[in-house]
Amino acid sequence: MSQIKLTGGEWSVLACLWEESPQTVMQLVAKLKERVGWAKSTTITTLRRMEEKELVHCEIIGKGKSYTPAVGQEKAVISETRRFLDRVYQGSVGLMMSAMTQRQELSRDEIAELREILEKAEEGNCK
Repeated sequence: MSQIKLTGGEWSVLACLWEESPQTVMQLVAKLKERVGWAKSTTITTLRRMEEKELVHCEIIGKGKSYTPAVGQEKAVISETRRFLDRVYQGSVGLMMSAMTQRQELSRDEIAELREILEKAEEGNCK
């Protein structure tokens, strides 16, 4: 699975599984009802579709099913970030940062954090 494309619902399911895994269907039904207001049928349908897309692994335990994520959180975040950058900013991190800074949406702490990230990236690329 090279590029990961997740719907909002799939993000909700995977977020639950990234926090704690494995989980049974009923555990996921309860969590997703609380978090996003889903009915049991919505959770079961979403899990079935995610199995077909190989986003989750399902193991039958007795009469129930247990789920684990088939996709790592970091890989999903990186893939989704790349898709966002490509779609909204034509793949340009600089264009995105320019848009953010022009609207003064970055705090001093966020700017310091970005500097630190860029310094580490520069060190890694110069070795």
